Amino acid sequence: MSDFRPRRSVLFLPASNARAMEKARGLAADVVILDLEDAVAPDAKAAARDAAVAAAREGFGARECVIRINADDGDDVAAVASSEADAVLVPKVRSASDVARYRAALGDKPLWLMIETCEALGRLQDIADTGAHGFVLGVNDLALELGARPGAERAWLAPVQAMVLAAARSRGMIALDGVCNDFNDDDRLRAECDAAAAMGYDGKSLIHPRQIDICNAAFSPGADEIAWAAKVRDAFASGDGGVTQVEGKMVEALHLTQAERILGMAR
Repeated sequence: MSDFRPRRSVLFLPASNARAMEKARGLAADVVILDLEDAVAPDAKAAARDAAVAAAREGFGARECVIRINADDGDDVAAVASSEADAVLVPKVRSASDVARYRAALGDKPLWLMIETCEALGRLQDIADTGAHGFVLGVNDLALELGARPGAERAWLAPVQAMVLAAARSRGMIALDGVCNDFNDDDRLRAECDAAAAMGYDGKSLIHPRQIDICNAAFSPGADEIAWAAKVRDAFASGDGGVTQVEGKMVEALHLTQAERILGMAR
């Protein structure tokens, strides 16, 4: 399912905040997630649902528009199923049967799944096998369930990131790293983005517009990567399709796949 559409910066917006949604149409985020869950007070959820559907109808230009629903909320599901959102983000997924239930209600609307429970971690491959479009790490809820200590150190998360990414890639799904809570700490954000990008993640979910530029830079291919990829592509185009060399190093078919992905992202 993965493609070359950039999903470097994925900005959460409270669907109850009309000003924030309007402002997002001028931001450099690749994806906006109109949130009906954590960011919306209980007494504001019905109005936020209507606002999200209306905003999705108006669209966000070239940006993907995703709506995050509340878990097991029939009103949310019904409203979003017929909306013009590009995808639905489902929270608190625990099993493949959860996904099947949403799939039955949402039809062919692409599903993005929050991986934020310990139960989901034990069933990642089964969940990936459901045909969902992507995984989004929910680091705050995972930290709570795991009992991880709060703070900037993310060492506890690295094994989880690898597991989630591997399950996603095994079925061609997109994979997005979780949020950085301290939106004023640029160094921390940059470190988190660089680590996730190096691991192979497509992008990162964000909670503040000021995080977008750092995120976009980290998940974009650099000039050196693009130049290397072009050389690999050209080497295979002029060769016999077997092993060849670029810049004095052996390259093979798997490197061509990497090169094509880099060039696709650059485009």
